[in-house]
Amino acid sequence: MSSSTTNQASAAGTPRIDQPVEPAAGTEQHGARAHSDGGWDTKVPVQTRSQRPQSGDIEAFPTVTGREVNWKFAPLDKLAPLLAGGLDGSAYPFLATQTDGADVEWGRSDDPRVGTAGLPEDRAAAAAWTARDAVLAVTVKATDAFESITITRSAFGPQARAAHTVVTAEPNAQGIVVIDNRGSALLSENVEVVVGDNARLTFVSLQDWDDDAVHVSTQFAEVGRDAFLKHVVVSLGGDVIRVNPSTHLGQQGADTEMYGVYFADAGQYIEQQVYVNHDAANTRGRVNYKGALQGQGAHTVWIGDVLIGRAGDGTDSYEQNRNLVLTDGTRADSIPNLEIETGNIEGAGHASATGRFDDEQLFYLQARGIPEEEARRLVVLGFLVEVIQKIGAPELEERLIAAVEQELAEGRTVLVAPSTDTAETVAAGADA
Repeated sequence: MSSSTTNQASAAGTPRIDQPVEPAAGTEQHGARAHSDGGWDTKVPVQTRSQRPQSGDIEAFPTVTGREVNWKFAPLDKLAPLLAGGLDGSAYPFLATQTDGADVEWGRSDDPRVGTAGLPEDRAAAAAWTARDAVLAVTVKATDAFESITITRSAFGPQARAAHTVVTAEPNAQGIVVIDNRGSALLSENVEVVVGDNARLTFVSLQDWDDDAVHVSTQFAEVGRDAFLKHVVVSLGGDVIRVNPSTHLGQQGADTEMYGVYFADAGQYIEQQVYVNHDAANTRGRVNYKGALQGQGAHTVWIGDVLIGRAGDGTDSYEQNRNLVLTDGTRADSIPNLEIETGNIEGAGHASATGRFDDEQLFYLQARGIPEEEARRLVVLGFLVEVIQKIGAPELEERLIAAVEQELAEGRTVLVAPSTDTAETVAAGADA
């Protein structure tokens, strides 16, 4: 079951959640009646998220035209070099923190760990998959300690490149793995995350690129029995950033929390397509992405897909996206989708909203002597910090808060109350 409605950003006040769309007469649905997209009797074929073809061969995917549902927002002119194939998939320099409880090593292109978490579903991912000559393998071992490792990548340069990373948390392991992206890049990559039974892993993908970077990252996760994955995507710097994470909860008791925070400036494009597949009994999923936009041409896209399969009895799932519009000329596209194939669930729902500053919050701060510009800065910071503080790594959280502060400082001249027709917003949301 999927849902799609449209709402415009409110001129003032907090973002709102749209009310459920009632099904048309004669199209009453079964199961979770509070959630509906209608159109069950439509003759137009709809390809759901779970039905997309999967292949590691670029030739299995046709040339991207921009009419495809998963490419219709993207700036294809800038992504073209990453869709054509022939990428450089060789090993690259990186820095990694040292710990006894985790290994980082280069593996061969035919490393048996490749493909254990998923396969490409689009041409960009397949191009990187086909081109890989080396695999960066990160293993978090099962020790008594909470292991922490950061891999910093800053030497890709302007050449069109491919990369492949496999992160494995052994059964009963616990730790955090951070991929810290900096510098300039023209990069398409695949990242696989495998969380063993009873393991607890936090994986953070940080995009703090230079302003000219173009980055496409397809991220697959497989979560084991009674295991937990916290997946965090932070996108700040870069020209075009497209990070598409998917998590497969294929074992009983698998649990995931997927967080995202992003800040788009003038002319910047940031996209995230998030997918949670509840494919076993008693699984739990939480998705919470928050973003802010400022400057002419700033454009963000969030598409959230949740599938509760026929084996997903006892599923508890919820996803939401919130966008805060700061200036004129921005656009936020936000589209949550929910497919349910069994009625025996604990709960499922989604929400999406885009709006401007809360006038009451601004009034409260200004009434206490805080200047308007500073009050607006505090509101934005508080909006995004909620997600940043979910990471669980104090030093990284401090760095990200400072980065958001810097973004706001650079845009301080345009942090003014926008007019009522500021942002274009495509959004959908309804609780089930």
